[in-house]
Order: sequence, then C-alpha cells, then structure tokens
Amino acid sequence: MRPLLITGSLFALVACTTSTSALDTEVRDRLLATPLTRDLGGDTTRPLATSEAFTFIAANAPSSVKAGFTFGNQLFNTVWRPAPGPQSTTDGLGPTFNREACSDCHINNGRGLPPAPDGKVMESMLVRISVPGANEHGGPKGVPMYGDQLQDRAIDGVPREGNAIMTWHEIPGAYDDGTPYSLRQAVITIEDLAFGPMPDNMMTSPRVANAMIGLGLFEMVSDELLYALADPNDNDDDGISGKVNVVWNARDQIMATGKFGWKSNVSNLTNQNSGAALGDMGITTPVRPIDNCDDGQEACQAAATHDGVEMTSAFLNQLNVYTRRLAVPRQRGSNWPEVLRGQKQFMAAGCQNCHMPTLETSADPRGEDLANQTFHPFTDLLLHDMGEGLADGRPDFLADGSEWRTAPLWGIGLTKKVSGHERYLHDGRARGLEEAILWHGGEAETAKEAFSMMPADARDDLVSFLKSL
Repeated sequence: MRPLLITGSLFALVACTTSTSALDTEVRDRLLATPLTRDLGGDTTRPLATSEAFTFIAANAPSSVKAGFTFGNQLFNTVWRPAPGPQSTTDGLGPTFNREACSDCHINNGRGLPPAPDGKVMESMLVRISVPGANEHGGPKGVPMYGDQLQDRAIDGVPREGNAIMTWHEIPGAYDDGTPYSLRQAVITIEDLAFGPMPDNMMTSPRVANAMIGLGLFEMVSDELLYALADPNDNDDDGISGKVNVVWNARDQIMATGKFGWKSNVSNLTNQNSGAALGDMGITTPVRPIDNCDDGQEACQAAATHDGVEMTSAFLNQLNVYTRRLAVPRQRGSNWPEVLRGQKQFMAAGCQNCHMPTLETSADPRGEDLANQTFHPFTDLLLHDMGEGLADGRPDFLADGSEWRTAPLWGIGLTKKVSGHERYLHDGRARGLEEAILWHGGEAETAKEAFSMMPADARDDLVSFLKSL
C-alpha cells in the first residue's frame, strides 16, 4: 500500500504507517533470493579500486550526459567566495556557512571524518541542532537565533554562530571469547556562541558526510518497492520493523518519500544538493532562494544577497547530473575463500534483514541508463531503531531519536583508500568495521550478538566480506 502524498500538516503523515502484506513478503523474499554479483551497481558498475574510485562516471552513462557530468564535477570541487568575488557565477558564499566547497566534506566523494581527539576544528562534518517540536512541514524545529544547523564559519563582518567541540568517552567491552575491545562515544559541546546561550532542551546530532556513489540508483527506487519492504508494525514478528520516512520536498512543495541522508530525511537529489548548498555553504538556489540567516542575526541579514539566487538552475541541474551518475565500484575478491565464508556469516547473523543486499530501480524514460537496474547496495533505505547507544535523541520527520536509515555498505571496503581513514557511523565514532558492528542495538541487537559470539576467525571472515564490497 502506498500512502497519499498530502501537503498539509504533520497529522496527515500517520497515513504512512503501513503494514506488511503477503505481497510485501513475496517482494522481500524475491529480492533476498536474487543472486549476488560483483557488479554491485548493476550496469553502472566500474572495476575501480584506487583513491579516485568514487569519482568516475557510471559505465553505462549515455554520451548526452557526459559534458554535464564533467561540468558538475567542476562545480562539486568549486571553492565558493563571498560576493562580490572574482567570478560572479561562483560567488555568494555565506554569510554564515560550514565549508567552501562540496568536496570539503566529501573527501574524494567519500565519507567525512571527525576531528582528531585533540583537534577542535570540524573539517568534513557538521552538527544538526533543534528543539522539541516540529516546523511547519513536520521536520526538525530550529533553535531560536541559530536555526537547525550550527554554522561554524562566516564571511568578514558577520559573526559565526559558534564552534562545536567533540570529545570522546571510551566504553570497554569484550567478545564472548574474552577478547577485549573498546567503543568510543562522542560528547558534543558548543562554545563561543554569538547569539546567547542555547536552550537547555536543545538536541544535537553530529554528522559526517556520506559517500556519493550510486545516488542516482537510489533516486529511482520506487516508493512502491520501499513500502513493500517496510514493516513498521513488525507484523511478521521477526524483530525488524523498518519504516519509510515521509519528508518535505521543497522542489515540488509536497510531502514525499525520503531516501537520502542519515535519517532518510531528503526525497531526491535536487533537494539534497540545494539543501547542502544552502545549509553547508550559504549558497542560494531556485529551490531555496533565501539566505540562511536566522531571525535576530542582523549582520548576517545585512550581508545577505538579495538580488537573485547564487547557484542558477542550470548549475544546479549539472550538479544533479554529476551526483546522479557516479559509478559504483565492483566488488573485489568475490571468490576468495575468506570473503565467501564471511558472506555466509553475514547472512547467518541476520545482517541482511536491514542491509538488504539487492534493490531494483523502476522504469523511467528520464534516465533509461538508471532504469530497470538490479543492484546490490546492502541497504533497504528504511528507518530502523538502532538502540540507545546510537540514539541522537533528535527526531527528523517520522524518524525518532533512535532511528536511522540503513547505511549502504557498497564501497565501504574502499573507505581508507578513498578517504584516508576508517571512521564509521553517523558521527565517525567507530574506528573500524568491528566497532561499527558492536555499536548496533535495537532491531540489530540480535545480529550484533551473533557477531559477538562468533569465534575470532569467523569475525575476521565477516569483516573480509565487508571490505570486499
């Protein structure tokens, strides 16, 4: 069942709480029975394993998009400057912002990195902030005077909102075989506040940037498929109750199915790219034409550009072309004994219940190269309760404070080569794949416990499988 997309209040969103039917079970079973191939991105896959593996155009991209892809790549790496700048087409940075270029956070189009334990400057991550309640579209309610994302930089003459500091708390533990480990948990404090103290009930959520590969495939997964996979009431009693997030689509001015972001809080790439342009760099677009200056930020408002958008529709469209057709790298070592053993351990532990190995795109004449693809992202794009340990306590549309979108696993084995580190989860707390698994709780508690009870060689095999993706 697919809900009506209603443009009214948050109360209308309850219509989206659907149950699992027999047909839904058939869809899930069919996808789980689909044989895995090393071409994780279907026909878009390329055999890449270098530091630039996330930067190539999809293997099957038509010639008609290649020029747009190249120009979009330039835009993605463009360093924006305050207006008036040396080049009017790429000025308008700020007045407040987090970074100067898309690529500042997405290192080689890969995932971002938290600051070093003794560092105070966030370079490839940001902090979401909000207070209890919802905005007019059912999303997070911004903090008075600060909005819903802390801006830690600003142009000359405008105060930055504040500076977020990450410190770490170590939590010791041990596998069932007695092997010790330590988990690291982030503690966020905000200093040097420009507009007075934050309210006591403020909620924070630090977020590292996600990898950019395969986004066009996610965009073309149908709403019908996601609702078929969802089981918000756990009607099949398997302990897994994934649900669809329903979010505000600023481009079309309607509520729509969420697919992108750590909480599936963005519906399509136009909204993703325009939202990041404004929220992260202070760059206005036709979708979001008002500068990011909260009420009371007088210097910001005085410095804001009021004579038109800073990233034109043409530029935004080319940025969409680029982010839509980044190739997915091929799996490596798919026939290695340890990888094959690890794949069996992955399935036996129940990881596939959320990290769905296979999805499909729908038919769509607007992107025939991306349509009707069977691909292997290892995500269901749904929200799952991940337990208290990973909870940020910050609702985001239908996602509550402990729910997160299942993170895609394709490309995860190239993280160190592409981004130069191995930090995982939404705030980069995990210092390796083992730590990331051990943080799983809630609906993933059973799978985490299965991993913890494995002998060391079986754990190593499972990690080998993940690193092959």
